[in-house]
Amino acid sequence: MLRVDSFPTHEHEGLKLRPGRVMPFGATIVEGGVNFSVYSSHATSCSLVLFRRGEADPYAVIPFTDEFRIGHVFAMVVYDLDYEDTEYGYVMDGPYDRSQGHWFDPSKVLVDPYAKVISGRDVWGAMPDDGALRPMRSRILQNDFDWQGDVPLETPMEDLVIYETHVRGLTAHPSSGVRYPGTFAAVREKIPYLKELGVNAVELLPVFEFDEFENWRPSADGEGRLLNYWGYSTVGFFAPKAGLAATGHLGMQADELKALVRDLHRNGIEVILDVVFNHTAEGNENGPYISFRGIDNKTYYLLTPDGWYYNFSGCGNTLNCNNPVVRNMILDCLRYWASEYHVDGFRFDLASILGRDQDGAPLASPPLLESLAFDPVLGKCKLIAEAWDAGGMYQVGTFPSWGRWTEWNGRYRDDVRRFLKGDGGVTWLAAQAMQGSPHVYDPAHRGHCASVNFITAHDGFTLMDLFSYNDKQNLANGEDNRDGANDNQSWDCVLPGASAEQTEALRRKMVKNALTVLLLSHGVPMLLAGDEFGNTQGGNNNTYCQDNETGWLDWGDLDRNRDLFEYAKKLIALRHAHRCLRSSATTTPTAHGYPPVSVHGVVPWQAEYWGNTLAVLFSGDDAFVHVVMNMHWEDVDFTLPGLPPGFTWRLELASDDDTAYPGDGAVRMPSRSTAVFTATPATIFTPEGN
Repeated sequence: MLRVDSFPTHEHEGLKLRPGRVMPFGATIVEGGVNFSVYSSHATSCSLVLFRRGEADPYAVIPFTDEFRIGHVFAMVVYDLDYEDTEYGYVMDGPYDRSQGHWFDPSKVLVDPYAKVISGRDVWGAMPDDGALRPMRSRILQNDFDWQGDVPLETPMEDLVIYETHVRGLTAHPSSGVRYPGTFAAVREKIPYLKELGVNAVELLPVFEFDEFENWRPSADGEGRLLNYWGYSTVGFFAPKAGLAATGHLGMQADELKALVRDLHRNGIEVILDVVFNHTAEGNENGPYISFRGIDNKTYYLLTPDGWYYNFSGCGNTLNCNNPVVRNMILDCLRYWASEYHVDGFRFDLASILGRDQDGAPLASPPLLESLAFDPVLGKCKLIAEAWDAGGMYQVGTFPSWGRWTEWNGRYRDDVRRFLKGDGGVTWLAAQAMQGSPHVYDPAHRGHCASVNFITAHDGFTLMDLFSYNDKQNLANGEDNRDGANDNQSWDCVLPGASAEQTEALRRKMVKNALTVLLLSHGVPMLLAGDEFGNTQGGNNNTYCQDNETGWLDWGDLDRNRDLFEYAKKLIALRHAHRCLRSSATTTPTAHGYPPVSVHGVVPWQAEYWGNTLAVLFSGDDAFVHVVMNMHWEDVDFTLPGLPPGFTWRLELASDDDTAYPGDGAVRMPSRSTAVFTATPATIFTPEGN
């Protein structure tokens, strides 16, 4: 028996209709039909445009009558639609006055801001022979995925080891050995590798629908194409990227991504999404109409008094994040990914933009950031901010947190890079970095995991390139080497009189040094995919457009650099095995009277901040871990700290095979090397494979 409110009350060109439910926004399957709801505060009229999948022309254009509008929301139910064969969009009419921020154009068919699936780029990089790209259309998602009992893992923040990767870049290279390279399905095939390495969270570069053909151009050699590879240019915030799915051409990208999340969870690995709410793919005043611009430009974007776009993102426009409507959309979006995709956390690109008001000025207590911090659905999700933007705001250490937000620690990256390459005057900063950066994050107010530590990320040099190039090598991007950061704190490791073999050996040792510092620092470590086996991008520090072997991981490096992989794996195992490496929540001395973390020099308990040597002791009730770092260009003798009765130092790892430890508390550290010593009362922890 049908409910009374499920009967059609209107008809248009043979389609049965009735007034819709205003909430939720988007296209929602209801009894007998689909509820369409869209917001626009300035549109004078709206029509729903229906297409059969893949067809250029619509089969129906249905105006929203006055009965189908409440406030600023247009809503109707359309009955008897074939969900799988239907694409839809909206046509909005209203004022066209750019000086007032209005861009309405009734000739444009617009993507639903709440679309759960978007078609038009269903196969990655597929361009028709005539070069005409199919318009992007909204689609209807039938949510029938079987999660098989999956629940979010809720791994404590201090226990995470994050692996940042690009879905396509991880497996697109022929050496990856997967069935469907460059897809969510292919990442599933790499789960055993991730487990062996020991990481327990993957941070995926953007997986929201974007257009890889945005600003595409032929490569410099004329043999390839430069695409929007990274995807930091969102088309639809609720829709997974079809071109990253092996089943995208079948419209099954949502299920494929959910299957990946489910299988990662089964293996103890959380999923963090890199989300881009600071701007959209519509660009500046010369950009295309896709969705927001034609639906309600003045609501969705930050505009100058004369109607131009503020550009705090560096990408042409800036989303008006603290407008209540936009703020609610972002909240709806993240709740959707947390509840419907079981996502464990989010990293917010250029997050400082999320704290600007409608005139672009920084807010002391941004409503959006506060709402995210206290949202009940997101209550156990990780919230990670890239605490700066392209408009000059830099908030590392001062990002509004409410005890919930953590930050990419850009200061950690810069200070550790300088220390590793032997710069003077930075040893104290390196010591702070290894303690969780208390000089940046007051432990009393920000907790012990405010700092997400990284030395490299997708944006910049890889770890091997950091020690192979003094300057960026970005000519292949077609921008005359102007793009990408110039201040990289890198070093090519070329010493006077050194042979090629000696230079290569030094580079590998420097990579191990960096891995040691990163993976044994307090805070939350983030490892860039491929750094654990020496991945190189040929010195390109901005591979945003390099959908080719420059931007892909070459899995042959895993065999060529197996020693680096084994070294990284042992470091991660050490971190997991010893709680003293993961938590600095207390300053209370251990049961043996040692501080939880202490800084030393070549002599125990005597820190020396003026040179290039450093040692950090992490102490627990049942274990001690001592990290010794000699970044000097000469060998240096260190003395290890004394231990309580029943404990004995053991050399666990050393970046240089010539590290000598006879067992008497004295250790000779070769130049530019690190070593890790452990002590436990009974059994000595030995990382697998040591």
